[in-house]
Amino acid sequence: MMRKWLVLLFILPLALSAAPYNRNQARTVNKVVFGVVDSVRYITHQDVVDSQRNGWETLLGGVIGGLIGNQFGGGSGREVATAVGAVAGMGIAHNRQPTRQIVHYRLVELLIRAEDGTLIDVIQDVDASMLFQPEDKVRILYFDNGVRVDKTYP
Repeated sequence: MMRKWLVLLFILPLALSAAPYNRNQARTVNKVVFGVVDSVRYITHQDVVDSQRNGWETLLGGVIGGLIGNQFGGGSGREVATAVGAVAGMGIAHNRQPTRQIVHYRLVELLIRAEDGTLIDVIQDVDASMLFQPEDKVRILYFDNGVRVDKTYP
């Protein structure tokens, strides 16, 4: 008997900038395939993410630079020193190295034997209310923008 293997499907929430799957949201399903879980593997994926800067850091740098520049000179020289300090502070704050953080994604890899004998491998985010074990009866939901596996209930 010849076994068919389908393409490995990945669902990485946040990493693909797609909104996380919400079970309480109605969505159009293009196709439903029923099957049984052959194997389950829980995995962790890490991404290094650069922080997004906002204008507050640059503004704060300008204020601090202006306050420092205001300490020097007198008369119009003080105004020039304040302006130079503000511009320098803004430049330093804007060009500083971005901070990095590590984001951990908890994923589950499911190898599913469909009713027609086809093996389908899906990786999706872990949902604490939907933990899988071998021999669980499942349905694979195909959407326009991805795939999701849920347990079927009698």
